[in-house]
Amino acid sequence: MRTPGPLPVLLLLLAGVPTARPTPPTCYSRMRALSQEITRDFQLLQSSEPSEPCVRYLPRLYLDIHNYCVLDKLRDFVASPQCWKVAQVDSLKDKARKLYTIMNSFCRRDLVFLLDDCNALEYPIPVTTVLPDHQR
Repeated sequence: MRTPGPLPVLLLLLAGVPTARPTPPTCYSRMRALSQEITRDFQLLQSSEPSEPCVRYLPRLYLDIHNYCVLDKLRDFVASPQCWKVAQVDSLKDKARKLYTIMNSFCRRDLVFLLDDCNALEYPIPVTTVLPDHQR
């Protein structure tokens, strides 16, 4: 009786090893990623040469999921009557509606609001890096 060679044994070992699956996103990571995507898409929409003048009149859309006012901001943006036939805006409103639903129902218990400052969503403070005294 002949012994199997190393190749069939190796193939059997490799076939039996379960493949590693990435961990699914958490509620928090999904909310954070979607809010960043919406903010980035809105900034791109505002900075590009708008083909539709209505884009200038859309409510500002800077999102911070740790600010309690973000829920009102999302609701106002989705309900905004401006640009209701512009594809990019419709897509953005769909994403905003999805984020609102995730925040208000699916992930409600996972969310912690650290701020209640609606002005911070209108006029976000730019992130700056302050150099230590010895590097100035």
